[in-house]
Amino acid sequence: AEEEKAEEEAFEDDLIADRLKEDVLEQKGRLQRLVAKDVQPPDPASIRVLRGHQQPITCLVVSPDDKFIFSAAKDCSIIKCKFGEVESGKRLCVVPRGKKGSEEQQVGHMAHILCMAISSDGKYLATGDRNKLIMIWEATTCKHLYKFTGHRDAVSGLSFQKGTHQLYSASHDRSVKVWNVAENAYIETLFGHQDVITGLDSLSRECCVTSGGRDGTVRIWKIPEESQLVFYGHQGSIDCIQLINEEHMVSGADDGSVALWGLTKKKPLAVVRQAHGTHGSHDLQQPYWISVVAALHNSDLVATGSHSANVKLWKSGEGFRKLEPLFDIPL
Repeated sequence: AEEEKAEEEAFEDDLIADRLKEDVLEQKGRLQRLVAKDVQPPDPASIRVLRGHQQPITCLVVSPDDKFIFSAAKDCSIIKCKFGEVESGKRLCVVPRGKKGSEEQQVGHMAHILCMAISSDGKYLATGDRNKLIMIWEATTCKHLYKFTGHRDAVSGLSFQKGTHQLYSASHDRSVKVWNVAENAYIETLFGHQDVITGLDSLSRECCVTSGGRDGTVRIWKIPEESQLVFYGHQGSIDCIQLINEEHMVSGADDGSVALWGLTKKKPLAVVRQAHGTHGSHDLQQPYWISVVAALHNSDLVATGSHSANVKLWKSGEGFRKLEPLFDIPL
């Protein structure tokens, strides 16, 4: 029994050591799980369609424990449902549109919700709308906690720094703001983009990345240093951005291109033009715009979405210097 106990403890110590090693590699951006080669297309019959919003859904987050989905839409409502009960359409809570005239007690959004984020401990949910407002909710109960004001135009991106309650917000007013949600506090505003900010993301480091629409730049904001790095590489409006790990990111533009970036190089490591193909007749062919990008964190798997009725999965090979198509998921 003593031996068994010692073995168990040694095994647990090994697991903890592995986790710590992973954490260190993750911080340095060197942790890479090679999963793309093993990913299989989903069975079309297994794709579930959920309904509930009255107007187009603009944003969606999954809780860190993978148990709940929060979605928000142009109908100004927020819906929380449980993963396992998704098919039954059972909603755990619905935050309806706010009522006119009750702004003081008002708890719901009264303008299109454009973005949302959940803190990595699953405690806070943040939502941003077209009317310059950021709302903070208790994620477990959907109880309204605070309203953050200060942006001068639509709030277009939200992201919590991993492992903290620091929230970054991006807006069509061309600024990024930093907030401390646990303390209901505004921290600072960062300027630099020359056009509306269309996307924002962050991971564990005290920095965030943004895409600047028609100003043609991707930017990294280093919060403690109060500095920014500017990257160029797309021809069109850069509409979406996502970090892959602490050292690499992926972005998409309305010229149909998808770009992979290293945070130390000003130009993309790889660009795929017309990633979703083109549409229209011979003389008037237009690329399908890239409207959304996603990355499986710390892996070589990337996804892109467009209005081409499919989601494409990609493998970022050769140290993020190549983007190879894997397969399409028809939607």
